Amino acid sequence: MPDAFTTRILNIGTGPEEAVSDLTAACERFLHDTAAGRDGLLNIFVPHATAGVAIIETGAGSDDDLLAALHTLLPADNRWQHRHGTPGHGRDHVLPALVPPHATLPVIAGRLELGTWQSVCLVDTNRDNPDRQVRLSFLG
Repeated sequence: MPDAFTTRILNIGTGPEEAVSDLTAACERFLHDTAAGRDGLLNIFVPHATAGVAIIETGAGSDDDLLAALHTLLPADNRWQHRHGTPGHGRDHVLPALVPPHATLPVIAGRLELGTWQSVCLVDTNRDNPDRQVRLSFLG
């Protein structure tokens, strides 16, 4: 019988620009390898103080809309107390309060249960750190 709890670390390069990176295919590969047709939960966790996980539609402009909304809510200027790094970097440390660094999703018969247009995405506004880790954990 497969392990009831399995974890994998993904290394994601987000590059020098703000990014919304679709993790859905990586989540599905992980579940294919580990869930073995079982029901359970997939937890996605980003162990970084300046990134988050969002469940959104991608490819139709929603990912760009999310970044635009974050620019409105969290401007990249010098108003922030946290001031190291690129100008406005303090806002990156506020991001996880709005886009949490985790999500837990249902897995049914070994498959991720998302809505028709939903994708699992890494949201990274921190241009100072282009290398991210994402921990995928299946409990089933």
